[in-house]
Amino acid sequence: MTFSMNNIARPCLSFTSFVFGDSLVDAGNNDYIFTLSKANTPPYGIDFTPSGGRPTGRFTNGRTISDIVGQTLGAKSFPPPFLAPNTQDEAMHRGINYASGASGILDETGVLFIGRVPLSEQVKYFEVTRSHMVSVMEENRTKDLLKKAIFSLTIGSNDVLNYVQPSIPFFGHDKVPPSMYQDFMVSNLTIHLKRLYEMGARKFIVVGVGPLGCIPYIRAINLIPSGRCSVEVNKFIQGYNKKLNKVLDQFNKDLGPDAIFVYANSYDIFIKIIENCPQFGFENGNEPCCGGYFPPFICFKGKGSGGDNNKASELCNDRSKYVFWDAYHPTEAANIIIANDLVDGDPTFASPINIRQLYNHNHPN
Repeated sequence: MTFSMNNIARPCLSFTSFVFGDSLVDAGNNDYIFTLSKANTPPYGIDFTPSGGRPTGRFTNGRTISDIVGQTLGAKSFPPPFLAPNTQDEAMHRGINYASGASGILDETGVLFIGRVPLSEQVKYFEVTRSHMVSVMEENRTKDLLKKAIFSLTIGSNDVLNYVQPSIPFFGHDKVPPSMYQDFMVSNLTIHLKRLYEMGARKFIVVGVGPLGCIPYIRAINLIPSGRCSVEVNKFIQGYNKKLNKVLDQFNKDLGPDAIFVYANSYDIFIKIIENCPQFGFENGNEPCCGGYFPPFICFKGKGSGGDNNKASELCNDRSKYVFWDAYHPTEAANIIIANDLVDGDPTFASPINIRQLYNHNHPN
């Protein structure tokens, strides 16, 4: 179906956003659980201005993609992590962030990291938020607010990593065929999208999985030479993204114009950055700025100036010149490019409309 620009009206005054996902958009939920997947130590957050450069639990040097999208659309602050104390009342003004590092679409994804909040739990947390909103402002006003709010889901990377890694005991040697696993991911994600729709979500951004075959971690464990990507891993992701996009198209046909599901094509944006690094001002599109290019890839800052025991992991001199912050996550500089393409880009990057158009869209009553 097509969306007419006639439906685009004046933006509503506030930007309310409910964020679901993994470490690409975690704003600190993992700080509140027992987990091996944490970003609560320096130099994480070194360029995050609101915290004065202190770590906030974001898995990058600065802002995440969802932070930048919100600011671009006029948000004055970021949705707080659900697990932080006293955040429920923020849902009415800013929204809430439910994302959790190491989590996946499938409940068992990330089991090696012990604690994480899978997507199914994140959706249950939203149910708690919604109940609180209804208790404060009743059902009708809650529905009105949710109809205008943006619901973004950035998840699937860890499900893919768990599938392609050779050493995950949980998955053993009896892996299902790739196409079956892709279908399993899509069908599970579909269940959660429908549940959010049933609870009143109407504006969705669903982010496809990026080219994980190009991240330093995958390049290193597969011994892929610098400047190359794992063709096999990227092919698997492209297959998944295609299936996901097809499901979202069907949702738009079945539920539109009552709801809009925007497919965010982070894969092609990221490939564009990696293939044209100098054009975007990057000098290094291969190595992580922090944590080195070989296992264990840990990005941390040493304590004090004593001997080797306190030695911090390597940190690049100019973070704005690197595409990758650590072995898994982009730098803020890369996140800015991705966010800008999703907010104002053409249909190759966000379809059927971009995020700004989604934000400005008024649903029929």
